[in-house]
Amino acid sequence: MFKPKLLPSDYDFKKSLPDWQVDLSAPELKRVFVFKDFKSAFQFMTLCASFAEELDHHPDWSNAWNTVSVRLSTHSEKALTELDTTMASAMDRFALQVLGQ
Repeated sequence: MFKPKLLPSDYDFKKSLPDWQVDLSAPELKRVFVFKDFKSAFQFMTLCASFAEELDHHPDWSNAWNTVSVRLSTHSEKALTELDTTMASAMDRFALQVLGQ
């Protein structure tokens, strides 16, 4: 069985993921994405969902019209892992892609 790699204790979240909030006590990464409308928010979620399937790492998220609230954590490890930072970085790129249209 695949075991995700835990992040080092000195991982620099501010440098790698400046737009994400980090809660090490939970542990989770959190971010709220705001788009121009529902269609754009849904387009973002569709891109993220496809990548999540490829990565086999799925976000906890919710959508309210143009807003997508996201929480990432590796539940199986009860920790933040490289899966979380990989997914967060991809979500940042997808948001820029959708916002740039």
